[in-house]
Amino acid sequence: MSGSKIKNIAIAVLVLINAFFLAIIIIDNYADATEERQALENVCEVLQSNGILIDTGNIKTAGAFSAMRTVRGEDMEAAIASVFLGNAEMTDQGVIYLYENVSTGSAEFASAGDFVIRLNEGVITNTDGTLKTVEGLLRDAQLETSDAVIQAGQENETVTVFSAYKKANIFNCIIHFTFIEGSLRTVSGRYVAGIEPVEDGAEISYVGTALLGFLAAVKRGDLECAEIQSVEAGYVHSAVGPFGEGVITPVWLIDTDNGRYVVDSASGEIRMI
Repeated sequence: MSGSKIKNIAIAVLVLINAFFLAIIIIDNYADATEERQALENVCEVLQSNGILIDTGNIKTAGAFSAMRTVRGEDMEAAIASVFLGNAEMTDQGVIYLYENVSTGSAEFASAGDFVIRLNEGVITNTDGTLKTVEGLLRDAQLETSDAVIQAGQENETVTVFSAYKKANIFNCIIHFTFIEGSLRTVSGRYVAGIEPVEDGAEISYVGTALLGFLAAVKRGDLECAEIQSVEAGYVHSAVGPFGEGVITPVWLIDTDNGRYVVDSASGEIRMI
C-alpha cells in the first residue's frame, strides 16, 4: 500500500475518532440540559403545590456569573461629566468630586458610585425623541445599561435604566434621566466602574436552589407571595470601603406580585429591593 493511501486512511480514522468524541460531548450536554429543565419543572411544581403560581417560561437561566470587585473610576467620572457638561472644572471634596460649568450645570460623583448631574434648561433637549436622546448619551458616556423604561407625566418624562455588566443587570444600580418640558434637567443614580475579577469569587447558584429558598421564606412567614412573575440572574453592588472599593455579587432577582426580591448566591439571604 502506498504511503499516500496510508496517510489518507490515518486522516480518515482521526476524523472519525474526533466525530465520535464530539458526539459524546453533544449528547452529554443535551442530557445535562434536559435533566436541568426537568429539575426546574419539578421545582416549579413544588412552588405551585404550595400556592405560588410560576411559569418556567418566565425564568431566565444564568451563564457564568461570579463575584467581582469594584474600584472608583475617576477617569470615567470625568468622561461622563464631559459628555453632559462639556468642559467643567473639578473640585476634589474628599469622597465627592464636584464638576461645574456655569453655562451647562454641575455634577457630583461620590466614591461609592452614586452621582447626580444637574443641567441648565435647554442644554440637552429631546428633539430627536426621549429614548433616542438617552441612548445616545449612554453610548457617548460608555455606560453599559439595560433596556430603558420611560414614564411620562403632563410636563415631564423620566427614563430609567439599570447599570449592567456584560449584559447582566446590576439590580441596585439604577440611573434616572428626568426631562422637563423637553429639556434634560437631572441625571441621577448609581453606576459601577472599574470591575475586576477576584479569585474564588462566589458563583451564581442553581436557580432551583434560590426558588426553594424563597419558598422556605414564604412558608416561615418572612414574606408573602402568591405569584412569581419572573426570575432573572444578575448582580447587586455593595460598597465596602470609603474610597470606592466595593463588590458586585451574583444574585437571582425574583419579581413577584408583592415586590421584587434578590436571593444572594453566596449567603442565600433574601431581601427586597
